Amino acid sequence: MKKLLYITVNSKPEELSASKTVGRALTNRFLEKYADFELEELDLYKCHIPRLEYQYFEKRNCMLKEDDFNKLNEKEKEEVHKMVKLADQFKEADLYVIAAPMWSLSFPSPLKEYIDCIVMEGKTIHMENDTVEGLLTDKQRGMIYIQSSGGTIPWFLRMVMNKGLNYVHDIMKFIGIKRFEELLVDGTGSTEEEKAKAVQEAMGKIDNVIEEAWR
Repeated sequence: MKKLLYITVNSKPEELSASKTVGRALTNRFLEKYADFELEELDLYKCHIPRLEYQYFEKRNCMLKEDDFNKLNEKEKEEVHKMVKLADQFKEADLYVIAAPMWSLSFPSPLKEYIDCIVMEGKTIHMENDTVEGLLTDKQRGMIYIQSSGGTIPWFLRMVMNKGLNYVHDIMKFIGIKRFEELLVDGTGSTEEEKAKAVQEAMGKIDNVIEEAWR
């Protein structure tokens, strides 16, 4: 079966998070439409994401060779295994859904730590001399990035202010994911009424986003 990897980046429970509420509705709808997919979930606030310590790498993005790996202590070996496992899990998926709030014009830090783990030589990229090639062009893949924010950013300011969304878009293209769609849950405001309105407006776009991400 194909895999839908659903990644959430919010410490709030789902019922209190606009991005996770919309993310759940989207993944449920996608699985209704595509019965040949199975769902795999990754909560970056519950899953341990290793720090990229220098001793884990031959060079940046290249994990240690076996002889040097065997010199690590047990905790360090576990960290390396975890990074490789995260990269393998990401590479095996076909569709990716990330649900995150906008924080300080970007996203919560666990997402950056996760991306640093999965951008790995031999898994998602290949480095040779001064060039880097994305490896995730081997099959049909799609990415949907769901972002909630308290305000509404005018379209002409999105390139300047929507730094988190722009970064995720660029890094996914860099590693070879050609199809990228965004679903913005804008204007969640400071009241339950404002949040409910923003969530409902985003829900109304789910079918169109799914169609663009996987067709």
